[in-house]
Amino acid sequence: MKKIILLALLTLSLKSMACTNLIVGKKASADGSVMITYSADDYGSFGYLHFYPAGHHQPGTMRALYDYETNNYLGEIPEAPYTYGVIGQINDQQLSIMETTFGGREELVDSTGLLDYGSLMYLTLQRAKTAREAIDVWTTLANTYGYRCEGESITLADPNEVWVLEFVGKGPGNKGILWVARRLPDDCITGHANQSRITTFPLKDKANCLYAKDVIKFAREKGYFKGKDAEFSFRDAYAPNDFGGRRICDARVWSFFNRCASGMDRYLPYILGKEDNTEELPWCIRPDKLVSLNDLKQAMRDHFEGTPLDMTSDIGAGPYEAPYRPTPLYYEVNGKKYFNERPISTQQTAVTYLAQLRAWLPNHIGGVLWVGFDDANMVPYVPVYGCSTMCPEAYAEQTANAFTFSPKCAYWVQNALSNFVYPRYSQLFPELQRVRDALDNELEATQNAVEQEAMAMTTEDAVRHLTGYTARTAGLMMDRWRGLFERLIVKFNDMTEKPEENGEYKRTPGGEHVPVIRPGYPERFRQIIVEKTGDRYLAPAK
Repeated sequence: MKKIILLALLTLSLKSMACTNLIVGKKASADGSVMITYSADDYGSFGYLHFYPAGHHQPGTMRALYDYETNNYLGEIPEAPYTYGVIGQINDQQLSIMETTFGGREELVDSTGLLDYGSLMYLTLQRAKTAREAIDVWTTLANTYGYRCEGESITLADPNEVWVLEFVGKGPGNKGILWVARRLPDDCITGHANQSRITTFPLKDKANCLYAKDVIKFAREKGYFKGKDAEFSFRDAYAPNDFGGRRICDARVWSFFNRCASGMDRYLPYILGKEDNTEELPWCIRPDKLVSLNDLKQAMRDHFEGTPLDMTSDIGAGPYEAPYRPTPLYYEVNGKKYFNERPISTQQTAVTYLAQLRAWLPNHIGGVLWVGFDDANMVPYVPVYGCSTMCPEAYAEQTANAFTFSPKCAYWVQNALSNFVYPRYSQLFPELQRVRDALDNELEATQNAVEQEAMAMTTEDAVRHLTGYTARTAGLMMDRWRGLFERLIVKFNDMTEKPEENGEYKRTPGGEHVPVIRPGYPERFRQIIVEKTGDRYLAPAK
């Protein structure tokens, strides 16, 4: 029994360090769209797009439930009379839902519930049209059928508004959840990254804040809170902050804020996590300039570059200055506990999403989910329209799995390339970055023309048009990525580099290769070798 409990706690700990959501209100974005992101960073997970076609269901139809992480059968609930089409984290009504896990108090987990956070995401996407409606669907489902997981932060967005919903269970045998939902001001940005971020909240502003009737009362009864109602902090009661919550989690939100606004250094003492009584990171901020689609992509590729947490500035980056660290986050040396920085962009990402939701366009055109099937730094974002009536083969669940490689599967093709680049990052990444950015720019540049064509069509024809475009861009990405993989193997074979001129490999007059470039280690690492080994490798003077 003790082993089972220990395993459960370890799982909670690992989950609490995964995933990031960055959020942009419609008046804070450069084009007027609502934008939200999600990196699904569950260690060892396989990346694909969940796909549920829209449909009518006869009375008495039941919906089978399977655990989101284990796929174990849990039970059934009644199906809704009509369900909206869903692909990935977006539906055909321009509703998008994304999440991060914060864990919270272990004693509030009820493993007897039928619904986990993953089931709730897709059930709600199938049953709700707007973010506000999604809050009602989500909380009603969880209260009716029971919630079986730890605490979650959920981003719910439509073309007009964004809400962040945070909730925990009530403990074993109690189906209810305790929750607060806050609406992001339209001219602001925010984020959450595995730490509860809702502290105090307005108790009498239903336009911008909703919450469970017993969220404060329950905390009092459990001894989690003793002050006045107006002083109640959801985070402090149900997911108390600590070093990990600041340095491992909130630091990722800070890195986003730091990209978008000046004056963020004032929060460094807080996110460094080693001092108490520091000024806390605000729930949201107004950016200095409007945030573009590309700005948000780059924020998802962040490794704290240029900040005191920069991951390329110490020996942990290795000889090729990689902004990555192997997991686990914590490790021991000589009986002391140490940690790795945890950036937004991390190698264990299974799939990364960026939802773009636009109120001035009809739903079948306005909702687009930009996707990549690995760490955002290592992949382009490719458009998937929420109206799509089929899932591209490269993104489909049936194409491959975590145990079976397939050259037709985006997850495996993109991971194969990334894992080839990681060990010689500074040498190989510039080539990947060039192709990544070129495809990003190409797909953004063609977006308007594709959508203008759709606007001139009937809805039915436009849906076919955008479904086909989604499939074609998936194929385009796969072709580019397979080609890039082949190029990198040829150009950088055996830790060397074939020289080029005018985009072609240099050859002898007879067509053979000229001598390859042998760069060796980067200069900084050569210095480290000499510092650590002294005269061991010193060559005799001639």
